Amino acid sequence: MEFKHKKLANGLNIIGEINRDAQSAAVGFFTRTGSRDETDEINGVSHYLEHMLFKGTDKISAFDVNLLFDEMGAQYNAFTTEENTVFYSATLPEQLGKAIDLWCQLMRPGLKDDDFNMEKNVILEEIAMYKDLPHFDVRETCRTLHFGSHPCGKSVLGSIETIKALTSTQMRNYFERRYVPNNITVAIAGNFDFEKSCELIEKGCGMWKPAPAERKIEFFAGTAKKQSETKKNLNCKHICLISSTVGYQDKNAYAATLLAKIVGDDTGSRFFWELVDSAIAESASMNCDAMDGVGAFYSYIRTSSENGDKAMQIVENIFKALKKDKITGEELQKAKNKVLSGITIQNEIPMGRLVELGVNWVYLGKYRPIEEEIGLIKKITTEDIQGIVEEFPLENFTQFSLGPET
Repeated sequence: MEFKHKKLANGLNIIGEINRDAQSAAVGFFTRTGSRDETDEINGVSHYLEHMLFKGTDKISAFDVNLLFDEMGAQYNAFTTEENTVFYSATLPEQLGKAIDLWCQLMRPGLKDDDFNMEKNVILEEIAMYKDLPHFDVRETCRTLHFGSHPCGKSVLGSIETIKALTSTQMRNYFERRYVPNNITVAIAGNFDFEKSCELIEKGCGMWKPAPAERKIEFFAGTAKKQSETKKNLNCKHICLISSTVGYQDKNAYAATLLAKIVGDDTGSRFFWELVDSAIAESASMNCDAMDGVGAFYSYIRTSSENGDKAMQIVENIFKALKKDKITGEELQKAKNKVLSGITIQNEIPMGRLVELGVNWVYLGKYRPIEEEIGLIKKITTEDIQGIVEEFPLENFTQFSLGPET
């Protein structure tokens, strides 16, 4: 692997990891903006804007966007999180130049009123669809409850009220503030010519004007509030727990990831043996979400209404016992094997490697080769994990439960 980096005069970063043995190439535009960068009034605009980029530009119609990607044989899409909006595609190496040229144009979308009004219905339907998914709904509500007034509590989708009230002028203003070149990283992975790619990106993006696009970063310990609601047509009880942990840049971020695997992986974890294998819960899992300067452990339990209290008692016992029944070397090694397998498999193809490459640059401002990542994970000790347990007690959680009406 060979890493290359170039920063354009307007602040746009271009990074590339070249793999001459790869049979494809992937490119992604990583814009450092998401729901935490929105105000309450325009909540949901980042995700809405992601949709609008595929509506085309003043010169390219939405039909042509689809046609041009199809002609390349590209696999392409986009996603929005609390902190990033990413547009990406993977193609054969000989099609990469066309993909870069098209993305450069799409990153300056038309944002036409007719398209804006039509797409608003698509966004509202998407919000309604996720409201019908209790495992998603309970996580969204619990995150808002946990983060309170902290910006990470904002919904990525926004609410029906904010989306209905959003205007195309507000979206254009947001775009002007956040989609500036110094807030965008273009990442490329696979088999490609870095210098030629840079020429295309500079030709397409070099005239964009930089502007301040700061983000306020602060740690938040969580509210630890507890709430529950009932809903018609539910048969199971859905429980989400959130507790705080380290952010992406923290040296203990991998230790936090491993702790979540040990406690709540889908198989072989403490949750699995005490809740799922014992038939107390149908599903029980935990994951770590390390973000910009702040992090959170998310636990999700799905069980019958009758077993809800029993499941929660077991979960609280598991959390409290971590300080007494300390993490064993066997548990840690198993968690390392799972995480290392996941990273290695994901990074074997350029499209999988692209996300890791871009996200590491956005959060760390540096290149982290996969060998370094694997080395950092292998060095983690049971004492490192125990340090996370002591500093961020899992029992200090925020809880939101959604169950059937009785």
